[in-house]
Amino acid sequence: MNIVELLKIILLGIVEGITEWLPISSTGHMLLVDEFIKLNMSDSFKEMFFVVIQLGAILAVVILYFNKLNPFSSKKTKSEKKDTIDLWKKVIIGCIPAAILGFLLDDFLEEHFGGPISIAIMLIVYGVIFIIVENKNKRPNIKTLKELSYKTAFLIGLFQVLALIPGTSRSGATIIGAMLLGTSRVVAAEFTFFLAIPVMFGASFLKLIKFGLSFTGAEFITLIIGMLVALFVSIIAIKFLMNYIKKHDFKFFGYYRIILGIIVIIYFLFN
Repeated sequence: MNIVELLKIILLGIVEGITEWLPISSTGHMLLVDEFIKLNMSDSFKEMFFVVIQLGAILAVVILYFNKLNPFSSKKTKSEKKDTIDLWKKVIIGCIPAAILGFLLDDFLEEHFGGPISIAIMLIVYGVIFIIVENKNKRPNIKTLKELSYKTAFLIGLFQVLALIPGTSRSGATIIGAMLLGTSRVVAAEFTFFLAIPVMFGASFLKLIKFGLSFTGAEFITLIIGMLVALFVSIIAIKFLMNYIKKHDFKFFGYYRIILGIIVIIYFLFN
């Protein structure tokens, strides 16, 4: 692996770590970056790499929220342990729609909606939706994860299905859905983080099985570097987002999506 390819992998790890948690579409950004840097790898490995690199981002959630997610912590009371188990039940329920439809439609959606123009359109559409939702956002009636019902968790999971289309943003779709269903921004973001754990582990497992687990040494190193960079950058991105939304709304990300989408459309239409 030469220095240029190494820098490309590090760049993709940084892009993944930032965009996985900010509601601006990690897959969309990864595909767009690849249009410009042109990774020197096979199409099958690249397809798998773009998904499995997300494991690094997921580990950031596990590290940052380990105590909240651990139902066996000796520091928790019996009631707190029950609340943690209930949280995991809500996460599992919320993952059901994406797990079923993702398994059935993943290849079809990537093939038909993975182009730069399609990604740009989704960036713009959901950017506009973010601005509309925030302009009409009322005082939330669900201010803690404990107040989140199983029904609401499932409905948020239905919004997560929208993210199967590249450019939508998994975090963006679920945050929008959660806020429309009455959650606070903090609850929407945290539940989105937790939903990602089983979804991304499942998606990565399927991609690895599909690829065949037959890596070359260079491919294995590529995966590890990408995941480690995504892990460390994700920790910073998650902390930033949670601090940001305590004082601000999501409209900035909506404007960013619209501007980026317009730039991408102009670039690919006139080049």
